Amino acid sequence: MKRFLLISIVFIFILFSCENENTNQPIPPNNELTEKALLEEINLARTNPKQYANILKNLLQYFDGKLYKEPGEITLITNEGAAAVNEAINFLMNTQPIQALELSEGLSKACKDHVLDQGPKGAFGHDGSDGSTPWDRIAKYGKANGYMAENISYGVKTARKVIVQLIVDDGVASRGHRTNIFNKNLNFVGFAYGFHSKYQIMTVMDFAQNFTEK
Repeated sequence: MKRFLLISIVFIFILFSCENENTNQPIPPNNELTEKALLEEINLARTNPKQYANILKNLLQYFDGKLYKEPGEITLITNEGAAAVNEAINFLMNTQPIQALELSEGLSKACKDHVLDQGPKGAFGHDGSDGSTPWDRIAKYGKANGYMAENISYGVKTARKVIVQLIVDDGVASRGHRTNIFNKNLNFVGFAYGFHSKYQIMTVMDFAQNFTEK
């Protein structure tokens, strides 16, 4: 069994908002954070990576060195500046489309458990306050086997910003969050988001190659 654990910390990685141009299919709204919007956004990236590259290209105009200055937003300090975005664009332009993920109620429940545990405490990371792992939480709601993964984002308030943040993976040398999103062996995903006392909001996404709901 292969598992991947990566964390996205809001005060390390850049947060993005963007508009898309020159695309050939509808893009989900970028002003909401819902389970439906997250699923549409991640599947847009997986099934049409070249189109998603256009979204990232629009971010480049806002960089001033390692500062990201989008009008109407606070100035953000990034680790890598535009280089990380350009690297992600190159990745997307050279990536073949893969199958869309199927939403799993059980995986979403596992994600929700982690949000409800961490949020009030202001904690972060993949382990629960009781020492539970993502795999422990997932096992409560079904049987998973094969590849599994978990991505967590803190402080990001729209579905598009969450997915773009994890694809760019600024400051993460392994680009592990991106690897999880574009892992063709993963077929199921669950999402949960909610209040976080330190970072205002958090989003958890759990992935599985095979998952049977209880």
